[in-house]
Amino acid sequence: MNLLVQTLVAGLLLGGVYALIAVGLNLIFGVVKIINFAHGELVMIAMYATFWMWTAWSLSPYISIFIITPLMFVFGVLLQRFILQPMQNSSPTIKIFVTLGLSVLLQNLALVLFGGQYRSTTFPWAEQNVSVLGITATYGRITAFLVAIALVIALFYLMKKTLTGKVLRALAEDRETAGLIGIPVKKYYLVAMGLGTAMAAIAGVLIGPFQSVFPLAGAHFTLLAFVVVVLGGLGNMAGSLIGGLFLGAVETLAGTYIDPALQQVAVFAVFIIVLLVRPQGIFGGSARNAEVGLK
Repeated sequence: MNLLVQTLVAGLLLGGVYALIAVGLNLIFGVVKIINFAHGELVMIAMYATFWMWTAWSLSPYISIFIITPLMFVFGVLLQRFILQPMQNSSPTIKIFVTLGLSVLLQNLALVLFGGQYRSTTFPWAEQNVSVLGITATYGRITAFLVAIALVIALFYLMKKTLTGKVLRALAEDRETAGLIGIPVKKYYLVAMGLGTAMAAIAGVLIGPFQSVFPLAGAHFTLLAFVVVVLGGLGNMAGSLIGGLFLGAVETLAGTYIDPALQQVAVFAVFIIVLLVRPQGIFGGSARNAEVGLK
């Protein structure tokens, strides 16, 4: 029983970070209407940046996060402005190929700059254990979970209660009407892409102290984010949070009780089952509501 509880706790802690990554992906698709297949590479960039700042400058990940996050926000804005925005009215197929090409570009750039080997941000404090009622976890995992959950809640509040959030939701529902009433559509697309990229970057910094990074790591995070989005329902931020926690639990349970090599098999088995039984996601609404997004 203790092993089961320990495994579930480990999965939930990891799932919080997965939720943060997926919420960023959900935000970008809900507002900008682009399925970003390079989303995981944004996580990877942040992980490499965390590793570099730690090894080169001995800068703690919990300090470098305040440098990396705004830089990645700007990177997301530039990405939207100069790569994605010019093909905003192109077919979905073109958009998919562009983001896939960007993914491959970032992977190869990481390979050139850092090599193909695994890199780890070995920050001592993050590796220390804390035990409560016989359940043990590292400070790094606990911190990652708490920050990720806090940010998901903060983003949910922003989308529901602030003017910026209401504008983004209006764009998600009807871009043409929003433009007709004077909303600067392109400006808020930049904001959405910047926020989604920043969420991915924060997740990358938080996960860096307990997961190694390599050039193909981004593809792993992209796939996980898509699974979480499907589980939670397209455009459903609360669903992404619950889906991320659920996916983290499934992954760790499979690794503990079946075989670590079959973790990804278990994840995608759940993915396929949900697609077959409830294509709109466990917490998804109607097709129209999925398009509105960010419920």
